[in-house]
Amino acid sequence: MVDFTVVVPTYNGAQRLPQLLGALRSQVNTESIHWEILVVDNNSSDSTKQLIESYQAIWSGWPMLRYTFESQQGAAYARQRGMQDAVSEWVSFVDDDVIPSSDWVSTAYSFRDSQPQLGAYGGQIHPQFESDPPEDFKRIQSFLAIRERGDQPHLYDPENLVLPPSAAWVVCRQAWLDSVPTKPNLSGRVKGSMVQGDDYEPLIYMHLAGWKIWYNPDMHVSHQIPKGRLEPSYLVNLSRGCGLCVYSLRQIMAENLFQQLLLAAKITAGGLKRALMLLLDHQQKVFTDVVLQCQMVFFLSSAASPFYSVKALLKRDSAILP
Repeated sequence: MVDFTVVVPTYNGAQRLPQLLGALRSQVNTESIHWEILVVDNNSSDSTKQLIESYQAIWSGWPMLRYTFESQQGAAYARQRGMQDAVSEWVSFVDDDVIPSSDWVSTAYSFRDSQPQLGAYGGQIHPQFESDPPEDFKRIQSFLAIRERGDQPHLYDPENLVLPPSAAWVVCRQAWLDSVPTKPNLSGRVKGSMVQGDDYEPLIYMHLAGWKIWYNPDMHVSHQIPKGRLEPSYLVNLSRGCGLCVYSLRQIMAENLFQQLLLAAKITAGGLKRALMLLLDHQQKVFTDVVLQCQMVFFLSSAASPFYSVKALLKRDSAILP
């Protein structure tokens, strides 16, 4: 019987996976845990499959190492595949560019019974930069899945989209299967799109079903951030993707069409107001400072997110029609 599963969704991760697998293989205080690593190959075109097969040929004991394939591109589909193929009650997701601390598995596993109606939880995600980030980077660091929320456990706030990123979370499998639709609305970053929110979507569905989302400060991972992800063009596009998903996520919690329309108006007005306030506060610097540019793009994209959501829905429906 498997007690705990670490799902690793990966796309062309052959160069990144060895460091992660080494860190997972070196976990401490796991002697009493029957756990496994499940690598979900999300339609990679590199040697990911061959790499895992080479590891499996010499792998023995706990944790077990398994491989599965998901042809539908997008991290949301890879997570769905991992959840379907896992058999343990508790399933964690760890991105292939994340390195967990040596006690991450034992600490994550021990938290599972600490709170009533616990549906999911995430810990601290610390950046490991390849190059220096821009000045005042902390103002936008959450866009890169960095989470450092102090040393006390606390509830997240799904109603305001304050949630842990899937770079390193743990989920109650039954909570997911009972409340999360099998077909995601937000698929995650794919070629030609940086729209985010695919990791928040299942957490919102769990929240609506009565499950609680917690922060566990004792879980630590390092997020490897290459210099390319600190380039202004990447950061601006990432900020745009974070903004464009806002309405799609918030409307999940709307009960009817009237609430959806009211929500759309509030999000558009709120985004425009925040953009105007940023411009008034910083004036010309908004156009020259990369962090301010990212904030401005996020606010404007958030304001546009209701229109983007409708456009995406119409495009999806037209693709389904004969």
